[in-house]
Amino acid sequence: MQAVARGLSPFLLACACQISAAADGIDHPLPGTTPGDPVRGRAIVADRQVGLCLLCHTAPIPEERFQGDLAPSLDGAGARWTVPQLRLRIADSARINPDTIMPSYYRTEGLVRVAPAHQGRTILSAQQIEDVVAFLATLKGNR
Repeated sequence: MQAVARGLSPFLLACACQISAAADGIDHPLPGTTPGDPVRGRAIVADRQVGLCLLCHTAPIPEERFQGDLAPSLDGAGARWTVPQLRLRIADSARINPDTIMPSYYRTEGLVRVAPAHQGRTILSAQQIEDVVAFLATLKGNR
């Protein structure tokens, strides 16, 4: 458990005891959050200035052009992964795949090439993570 918790943001560190034994998910919402809002989550995923998701992923967001193809489609994410699994993959995907190119959206330590203005800060807030997870959990379509 200690190795899983190392390098996580303070809030995620507080949740480390909730990371499943297989380190495959974070079982409970991040501290200080309200239930995720899928509408806000969709907006974060679609926003190239906030989530940056569509730079690498495609998603069932037809109004957004030029979606990425470097990573799996987000369509069907809610059918492929549980909510705890989605939460961990968004918060810190390197826990699942150390070689991933996906940013650790809620990690603050152990990162490289971080601009001084962004050191010690997460990319997304705990509430934004919960909103994105809520949106992805609704995507039950094509796998």
